[in-house]
Amino acid sequence: MRVLIACEYSAVVRDAFRARGFEAWSCDLLPTEGDPQWHMQGDAISIAFGFDWDLLIAHPPCTDLAVSGARHFPAKIADGRQQRAIGFVRALMAAPIKHIAIENPVSVLASKVRKSDQTIQPWQFGHGEVKATCFWLDNLPRLRPTAIVEGREARVHKMPPGPDRWKERSRTLPGIANAMADQWGDHIRTFSKVAA
Repeated sequence: MRVLIACEYSAVVRDAFRARGFEAWSCDLLPTEGDPQWHMQGDAISIAFGFDWDLLIAHPPCTDLAVSGARHFPAKIADGRQQRAIGFVRALMAAPIKHIAIENPVSVLASKVRKSDQTIQPWQFGHGEVKATCFWLDNLPRLRPTAIVEGREARVHKMPPGPDRWKERSRTLPGIANAMADQWGDHIRTFSKVAA
């Protein structure tokens, strides 16, 4: 089963699927922090449309979409950045792939594309922090919490400014990556057996 993790440089989600026996690839405009053998550096749309995939999990950049930056929306609308970001997400959603998950924080996608199918928190997957993450799902079930923890802190929100802050804020936490690989991995394997 072939899995594409789009817009992922960290390899966290990709490697969670690979650990479970999937032929999983990451792609991003950036080089990967993981094993480059399983990373395609380039345009996610071309890669999603150019190969046969069973599952696409995409983490499109939220810079021009997240409501946390709503004060900047007038400028982003005026110069077309927000429309291009929405167009990118729509293109990912239209990829010829049976199972698709689009991940983003609370964003304008809910009003400009469609409401998200699920919102999760890291504290539901073994990480004692708060960061609402939304999923737009196509032929995939909602993720079930795996390890609810106490001590919830807004670590990501409190990160100090710096050149790599955006990278750390966008990194998928291992508990969430493992839940994706376990639950969505099982789902596409079951779907494949039923379809055969």
